[in-house]
Amino acid sequence: MGFTNSIKMSAMKTAFGYIEKNPEENLLKLLGWVDKLAGDGPDSFPAQRAAFRNVLENPDSNMYRLIMKVFNDVDNDVLKATFENFFLNANIVGWPIQEKARQQFNCNIPWAILLDPTSACNLHCTGCWAAEYGNKLNLTYEEIDDIICQGKALGVYMYIYTGGEPLVRKKDIIRLCEAHSDCQFLSFTNATLIDEAFAEDMLRVKNFIPAISVEGFEEHTDARRGVGTYQKVRRAMEILKAKKLPFGMSCCYTSQNIASIASDAFLDEMIDWGALFVWYFHYMPVGNDAVPELLPSPQQREAMYHRIREVRATKPIFAMDFQNDGEYVGGCIAGGRRYLHINANGDVDPCVFIHYSNVNIREHTLIEALQSPIFMAYHDGQPFNDNHLRPCPMLENPQQLRKIVEKTGAHSTDLQSPESAEHLCAKCDAYAQCWKPTADKLWETSRGA
Repeated sequence: MGFTNSIKMSAMKTAFGYIEKNPEENLLKLLGWVDKLAGDGPDSFPAQRAAFRNVLENPDSNMYRLIMKVFNDVDNDVLKATFENFFLNANIVGWPIQEKARQQFNCNIPWAILLDPTSACNLHCTGCWAAEYGNKLNLTYEEIDDIICQGKALGVYMYIYTGGEPLVRKKDIIRLCEAHSDCQFLSFTNATLIDEAFAEDMLRVKNFIPAISVEGFEEHTDARRGVGTYQKVRRAMEILKAKKLPFGMSCCYTSQNIASIASDAFLDEMIDWGALFVWYFHYMPVGNDAVPELLPSPQQREAMYHRIREVRATKPIFAMDFQNDGEYVGGCIAGGRRYLHINANGDVDPCVFIHYSNVNIREHTLIEALQSPIFMAYHDGQPFNDNHLRPCPMLENPQQLRKIVEKTGAHSTDLQSPESAEHLCAKCDAYAQCWKPTADKLWETSRGA
């Protein structure tokens, strides 16, 4: 970052210090500073900044209420660190560096890196692909640190832990937050290991946010994750809320829980408990022990498509849908286009749900992984469908993943129970065919056709 940008960044941080004292009066001023720092280029997120400005100019909107809730309910120092690391470093500062690297290396460069510190988990959830890995694989502290250092050199300041259960590695996770205080860390977690001591560590490092996995109300959560899990999640949320620490939810919707997990009653309870965001994930039939019957029907998925947009328009919580929001991100974001996944054995996968690779981070650099055959197949093939409501080369376009794996010679990275691409894709064929008419109708409507 040049000298001029360093001055701008310093000014932005100072400005934020004033804004937090009176956000209702001064947030638009802060956005004006962001506009100056971002500039007018096509890669300066003009649409996102315009949307944010629209929210700030409409104090009666639910999103305005959410923003005020963030300023009132989140610790000031944590909020400041999130502003600097997520909004400035991971986006305004990092994006131009990523763009330069995309041109230099002629491959995808991710916005975020997902990695598994461990394959170990204290739960064994029904239909969880992570359970297939076994529980004895780990990336060392030094290996994770090196991945982050390589990532930062490419402009990547956003790191997301998956697993396994990442908080099995609590101490190393906090050490990494300390070592990379300029990065934002998020972790998908079952939350059962969040206690007072860990919350105090979070409050100290300021750059770690949990996304807590919940399957709906107590009945559905405990049915999939084990009896007593729901109450442990509730206790974790109570601790985080009391310490003014930000957190959200991660919800996998299936044919069995989709009605409850998106209901007003469920969302209102999570909002009351303190959740600031909810990230919905479509069930994926990954792993030899997957349960295809858990795949939502086309009618259920269409209902979820409409519901997620209704939630964004009416409730003070930021809702995202990994599968049904493909229209906002140009289709598939995996393969390093916006993110990649590194498992606990070091294998570099194009997607957290697609476990095939040509390289291991212990033997190759991050750039070498991004230039490997399967990643270049993603780079050259994206988007995999012009209808971005059918984004995935596995779930909605299984013929694509078959071709990619065969062409690139990628191997299964599931070390406990390797699954062939044909076996995986065969579970998606009927689903893809059934979803297509509904997806095409929705896509035509959203495009104004």
